[in-house]
Amino acid sequence: MLKVLSNWEYEVGCDEAGRGCLSGPVVAAAVILGNDFDNKMINDSKKLTEKKRNSLRTFIEENARFWAVGIVWPNEIDEINILNASFLAMHRAIDQLDCPKEMIVVDGNRFNPYKDVPHECIVKGDSKYMNIAAASILAKTYRDEYMEKIHEEYPMYDWKKNKGYPTKDHRAAIKEFGATKYHRMTFKLLPDQLALDLYLYILLYITS
Repeated sequence: MLKVLSNWEYEVGCDEAGRGCLSGPVVAAAVILGNDFDNKMINDSKKLTEKKRNSLRTFIEENARFWAVGIVWPNEIDEINILNASFLAMHRAIDQLDCPKEMIVVDGNRFNPYKDVPHECIVKGDSKYMNIAAASILAKTYRDEYMEKIHEEYPMYDWKKNKGYPTKDHRAAIKEFGATKYHRMTFKLLPDQLALDLYLYILLYITS
């Protein structure tokens, strides 16, 4: 794995977590590693155990030159859609970096430009460049920590385990207990939701 893409001193690696979830925020991180940063264990957060991610989070926070985390909440996601929310979370993270930004490298194939800073989108970038992988670890661990916290408020959805992703048990809980303030109401929370909405629309049309 390469440390960075370019020779810029202030190259920012960005990634997000929680894009495909039914509940909770989308969280992004922005990281500038610095010349002395090195850790051979850093990789795409999805390829690491929870224990290893948490350990590496501490290492990144203590050794990266600059880092920050940005959050976009469920009500905002519903307003602007999840793709734009992912970009906004990255922008919010970058905003917090108290340093110049010379280049931004992003995991994926799309990004909304940040001011006049050049950027490069890299498919599977979190397994190719260490600064993106570090960002993926911070984004994932911060989001997981938040989901475990709100699990205490609504334990029936088992967010401590599923982190808001659309598991069978999560959807079963939505069906039984309904949606919460933490759910993304523009998402298809139940598999049969679209069919049900269409049925209700037709029923209302016929009876009106």
